[in-house]
Amino acid sequence: MKSILQFDFTVNREAKTINIVKEFNAAKNLVWNCWTQSKFLDQWWAPRPYKNETISMNFSAGGYWHYAMVSPKGEKHYCKAYYKSIQPTDAYAYYDAFCDEQGIDNPAMPSMNWELSFTNNTETTVVNIVLKFETEEALENIIKMGFKEGFTMGLGNLEELLETL
Repeated sequence: MKSILQFDFTVNREAKTINIVKEFNAAKNLVWNCWTQSKFLDQWWAPRPYKNETISMNFSAGGYWHYAMVSPKGEKHYCKAYYKSIQPTDAYAYYDAFCDEQGIDNPAMPSMNWELSFTNNTETTVVNIVLKFETEEALENIIKMGFKEGFTMGLGNLEELLETL
């Protein structure tokens, strides 16, 4: 019998944050690898029927991940994650922005700061994610774009991937 894994998604408009807590039935190092290596990210990051495509990735402080979410019709929506700090297998932080094919940020679109931490919980791993926004408008725009639904689908993709690894 499968146990119920923790999943919490909380929006705090006053603090301009979204907090996501997700438990995975997998070892911490495996969950970490799925969040930090493009060969795994490309298998789960985008909500179906979209696919994720890494253009380039340098997972190091000061490095970045330039990627596209590709629609079934081949339309590409580009983003770039700028890695700020990394504590291997425990935590990392980055700034994420929409951009163009060349990786030039689009200031007209909302951006956010991500802080992720990974914790062993006996036989599972808990990922705690805090998204911080500069403005309440940016937070509201992300919500209106369907972030909760899309990201929840992506996390489901990750659960499925972890079952195969």
